Amino acid sequence: MSLPFNVASHLDTAVRAAAAKLGLADRGFQPEVRVADPANGDYQANGALAFAKREKQNPRALAQQIVDELGGLQADYDISLAGPGFINFRLKPAALLAWLQTYDSEEHLQSGAASARHGQTWIVDYSSPNTAKQMHVGHLRSAVIGEAICRLLTFSGAKVIRDNHIGDWGTQFGKLIWAYKRHLDPAALDADPLEEFERLYKAGNSAAEADPAVLTEAQQELVKLQAGDAANLAVWKTINDVSLAAFQEIYDRLGIKFDAMLGESFYNDKVDRVYRELTGTGLAQPSEGALVVFHPEHPRFAQQPFIIRKSDGAANYASSDLATALYRAEHFKVDGIIVVTDFRQADHFEQLYLTVRKWFAAENYRLPELHHVTFGSVNGEDGKALKTRDGGIIRLKALLDEATERSYQLVSSKNPDFPEAERRAIADIVGVASVQYADLSQNRSSDYVFAWDKMISLEGNTAAYLLYAVARIRSIFRKAGLDAAMPPLADATAPETPQEIALARKLGKFPDAVQLATNTLRPHFLSLHLYELAGEFSTFYAADKVIVDDPAVRARRLLLCHRTLVELEAGLHLLGLRTDLERM
Repeated sequence: MSLPFNVASHLDTAVRAAAAKLGLADRGFQPEVRVADPANGDYQANGALAFAKREKQNPRALAQQIVDELGGLQADYDISLAGPGFINFRLKPAALLAWLQTYDSEEHLQSGAASARHGQTWIVDYSSPNTAKQMHVGHLRSAVIGEAICRLLTFSGAKVIRDNHIGDWGTQFGKLIWAYKRHLDPAALDADPLEEFERLYKAGNSAAEADPAVLTEAQQELVKLQAGDAANLAVWKTINDVSLAAFQEIYDRLGIKFDAMLGESFYNDKVDRVYRELTGTGLAQPSEGALVVFHPEHPRFAQQPFIIRKSDGAANYASSDLATALYRAEHFKVDGIIVVTDFRQADHFEQLYLTVRKWFAAENYRLPELHHVTFGSVNGEDGKALKTRDGGIIRLKALLDEATERSYQLVSSKNPDFPEAERRAIADIVGVASVQYADLSQNRSSDYVFAWDKMISLEGNTAAYLLYAVARIRSIFRKAGLDAAMPPLADATAPETPQEIALARKLGKFPDAVQLATNTLRPHFLSLHLYELAGEFSTFYAADKVIVDDPAVRARRLLLCHRTLVELEAGLHLLGLRTDLERM
């Protein structure tokens, strides 16, 4: 006996087949199989009530007819009716064991998770900082949410291209190059190049605001750069090379490795085609010297033109983003495009995607799925944007450093006898994971409060709590003299005690959490499952001793420990967290 990876999808198919036999499918019956309240079962089919009301039938009688057609499922499920026609399915212990025996590793979980995206190519555009500036706390959400989405898509069978669409072009470089040529401090550049670039930009910007002649000179430096002036290109390349190296140090700590870094400069020579084709199809038109696209059918954008070329003839974000969409469709031949930015860019991307859809339709181009993944703000405990004590922007490197140091203090207070090097290694994993998980455990659409005491804690829905569960399970296998990676569990029997059964049921819900997180592009659904799983394991561990003399009891409880370890690690890896610690 072997159950499918996603039991809910299996039941949905079975209920639809039963409804078809009864002639209900042609009349619009929808089973609506979903995870049930544990008091009622594992899964519930809710479609009978709505259908029966519409058809003026007795919903419970209709549901019973469907149940009568599901006889083949009764070997694995207890099937019951509740209320006005709700069909409840509860996996039998033997079926739970069969599922746990089949999905016994991260590799087998992934092989079972293949979805409709299997074989598709998706590009995910995330992080996207501006060069010549240090990454700050505002870059955190895009980086960790984008990476988690990449991993979820890969897990579901898609080929994923990670693209860091960096801001390496634009008007700021005119002011920066102007200041670089006149006010560069070579010693400061050697010591901390990004600090020096930020200082130079502020100097150039202030000078341009104070003196129109300086502004004109800075604009001329930009024109020379865009025209390919060798000296200005050399300065621009130095700025970008140093910036990318600094960014990579952050990405290494977050476990992020991009496949492409095609910034705005890459599309500089590709925008003319955008202007030509949008004008040729009649989508773009001149307006007050600019080239714009109108969307009169849209309630919010009817009077808000989408400017794709400025009145001075210069490109802007819209022209670059349109060229980017076309390049991704043609060069990478993607099936889907996901861009991860904060909510303030929602209008821009809505207009962008409206334009892309019309443009691709007019030119008969293949249109990928287009998704804009937005997120809220990271706030301090005062409810305002997170800042340093003196009101400055918190650098991301400093944030990760502080998280690591706080984790070191926590580990040291709990285990002062651990060697210093081990405490530092644990703190590095827990600190970075705490920052990542604090973000990913939130609904990305919401703002959230960045609170150190809650974030780095062994209590509550935190990375430290989940990583402690991982370490605790590994210690169980060490004490049993077994390799946690490959324990001998072939003789394990079906769960028996209430706590064993409850834990087995929660383990079987992993596919539902992964599918929901992937389909909605919301990693917090997976975070919630992992937190609940760790809690269910804690309840089991407190009630049922694992290392007992009875071989059958010992084997089935070790099986539950192992599968919990597998799921916790698989889920944390999907969220981008490291789990390579033996104790904490």
